Amino acid sequence: MSAHQYRITLDYLGGKHAGPEAHEPLSFEAGNHDDLFVIIERVRAAGLADADEATALALGMKLFGEVMLAHRKDPLFAPLQPAFREFIGAFKQRVQSGNEGQPQPLQ
Repeated sequence: MSAHQYRITLDYLGGKHAGPEAHEPLSFEAGNHDDLFVIIERVRAAGLADADEATALALGMKLFGEVMLAHRKDPLFAPLQPAFREFIGAFKQRVQSGNEGQPQPLQ
């Protein structure tokens, strides 16, 4: 079991061709070895994107990364693993440099 457990809910708010009644809310549970709230706050504070985009980016990467980690021996993920590791390293550096001089949340 992962160190942290989350319930994620997706609500459809409407769009170009459909109103909010088009889809029922979707909810699922996922685990992660990191505290996602801390990660999201760091990404938001770095100012790489507006708050909603920063949240979507951080959450999407962490959810995808955790699934890929859980299935690291699956050949489906083999081509992505080196590039993902490189991207995550570069992303962490950007977040860190964007947060320099700001107090970091305790973990």
